[in-house]
Amino acid sequence: MLTSLDPRVTRLHLPDNDFTPMEPKQELDQFETYEVFYQKRENSPYTYVGPVHAPTADIAFLFAKEQYSRRASCAGMWVTRTTSIQVTPYAGDGKSVYTILHPEDLTGSASLEETYEIFHLKKRGKAHTRAGRVVATSYQQALKKAKEQFGDLLPVVNVWVVKTQHVLQSAEEDKDMWATLPEKKYREPTAYKVLDKISKFKEAQKNTPD
Repeated sequence: MLTSLDPRVTRLHLPDNDFTPMEPKQELDQFETYEVFYQKRENSPYTYVGPVHAPTADIAFLFAKEQYSRRASCAGMWVTRTTSIQVTPYAGDGKSVYTILHPEDLTGSASLEETYEIFHLKKRGKAHTRAGRVVATSYQQALKKAKEQFGDLLPVVNVWVVKTQHVLQSAEEDKDMWATLPEKKYREPTAYKVLDKISKFKEAQKNTPD
């Protein structure tokens, strides 16, 4: 079965070999899957919003920007290959996966010290949110350090670990890419003033004689 970090894909039970590659075989006959995290406001944590399919990380970032930030406030965006994320087993809701996991649950050999990004899932059905960053020599050691530094942030039913170098991050000087131009204010949900219109409608109904 085709597996994905997005449950919307997994629940379709798609076979992972039910396709015919292009002939002659080309390097990019199938787009890769990238996972997208966005920051709603400055200083808020990065949260998982979903996947995109793209031939490169740069194109994935472009697709992600168009798909996940066109109609919502956004201060920053991260994109990484699905294959770059190491995933722990799941714990029950309200429990901590840190109490049941073992470092060997993640793959990867030891190397020089690098930084790793840690994402926590608080409850099934919610989104993974960045807990912080650790410095380690492997995914296994990164998980150990994550447990030491963030293990008390209960509940934590699942953890994602990814090397910082594998994450394409929006730069500080690029924040203006999400600025909404005055002539495009109609894209902002607040511009519709839906609640005001609903309240006005209800008030009109009250004043309408039976």
